[in-house]
Parts: sequence; structure tokens; C-alpha cells
Amino acid sequence: MNRSELVTALSERAQVTRKDADAVLTALAESVGDVVAKGDEKVTIPGFLSFERTHRAARTARNPQTGEPLEIPAGYSVKVSAGSKLKDAAKGK
Repeated sequence: MNRSELVTALSERAQVTRKDADAVLTALAESVGDVVAKGDEKVTIPGFLSFERTHRAARTARNPQTGEPLEIPAGYSVKVSAGSKLKDAAKGK
């Protein structure tokens, strides 16, 4: 399902216009992005998903073609965890 299909499904379920559904989806994405960018909070949609910024330590890896060691700098990543309702949906319950 791509974004336009998701917007259509949301607008039909919530009985709102596609424009309103798109605005809500955009606002959700921006809000989650803002909180994750700050890194001091975890965003949780109970039973569905949680988003959290994590720190990755610097490490040494190897170039698979040459075998030379590479230094990978420390950085940040996003951890996304599925909630219980989403896990049950994936199991077909």
C-alpha cells in the first residue's frame, strides 16, 4: 500500500475528505519526526507502534571486497517496535 492508497483508505474509514486525511497523515509524520529528532522522548501509539531514537556506537567493520578495516563513526538510528494489536494482526488473529 503506497501513500495515496493509505490516504484513500483513511478517508473512507474516517468518513473525511482525502485532503483532510492527507493533512492528518502529514501532521502525524512530522510530529513523530520532531520528537524522534529531539531524542529525549519515545513516541508510543498504544497497541500499534512505538518510535524511539537510539545511539549507535562507533565500530570497525571490514570492506567485503578488499578486507580492509573501515571505521564507522557513531551515529543515531530509529527503533520502531510493533505493538500487541499489530503483532496479532500479522498473525492473522
